[in-house]
Amino acid sequence: MNLPAKINTIQAINQALDDAMAADVNVIVLGEDVGDREEGGIVGVTRGLSSKYGDARVRSTPISEQAIIGAAIGAAIVGMRPVAEIMLMNFTTVAMDMIVNHAAKLRFMSGGQTHVPMVIRTMTGAGFGTGGQHADYLEAWFAHTAGIKVVAPSSPADAYGLMLSAIEDDDPVLFIENMPTYWTPGPAPERGVKIPLGKASILREGTDVTLISYSRRVLDCCAVAEKLAAEGISAEVIDLRTISPLDTETFLASVAKTGRAVIVHEAVKPFGVGAEIASLIYESLYGQLKGPVQRVGSNYAPVPFSKPLEDAHVPSLEQIEVAVRATFK
Repeated sequence: MNLPAKINTIQAINQALDDAMAADVNVIVLGEDVGDREEGGIVGVTRGLSSKYGDARVRSTPISEQAIIGAAIGAAIVGMRPVAEIMLMNFTTVAMDMIVNHAAKLRFMSGGQTHVPMVIRTMTGAGFGTGGQHADYLEAWFAHTAGIKVVAPSSPADAYGLMLSAIEDDDPVLFIENMPTYWTPGPAPERGVKIPLGKASILREGTDVTLISYSRRVLDCCAVAEKLAAEGISAEVIDLRTISPLDTETFLASVAKTGRAVIVHEAVKPFGVGAEIASLIYESLYGQLKGPVQRVGSNYAPVPFSKPLEDAHVPSLEQIEVAVRATFK
């Protein structure tokens, strides 16, 4: 079946899961309300899969994140390739012991004998007024843990290709989906084509400054780059796509060319992925930089429930633009 010319991220991930399950009987899906009796999850990402592949391969679970991750780890150890849905990223905290001390470490602690090929799907992102316990970006926690890969696509096509690669990977992968952009359409992917983990994408080439981002904020960087182009400032936009492993080669080559860098993410600014990238840039390119590396992130506070406060909490286009201009001082 051919996909329409444009699809959204919900459709892209659904198609990736469908294609992976059709290709490999060991691929299973589990999580709260993922079955069709529960309408395929709260936004319908898994809709249609249990009717097609049966309840044995698409299992709606009790409301227990520890049970979901524990069952997925056990299934992965015995040869399955489970895709476990943790409804919201904040809820991964309930299963942190399972994720960090078991899924991520079993390969190391078994001397490489035990692989844990599982994907943890989760969504997050400010914009719907869901408050401080439902919208955090916690990717830095997991990227800091050796043994787990972290993926954060910004487009439907990338979500499809990265999901296929994540399911085939022999290590656990945390797959972060941005909830507010679930319904934003984009060009459809080519069916069956995988995007390798750990490889960034240069969305826009430029010569004056490099904008480095992932997930939803990539779209903001592209918008700022378009505005600055009208003023004669040429911005290169890099979508990391995978946070761990990090494609240092691509963004260092870009910054070596432009001499300036701005890193943007929705997670709070302190102690974030942006700090790691900034450090790598300074360590590798200190003598080649034309201006100070800038970081843009959310304010150091829980995500507010109030819509005006929520809007003020997350990075704005204006903040990104100010950061770009600061690299020219």
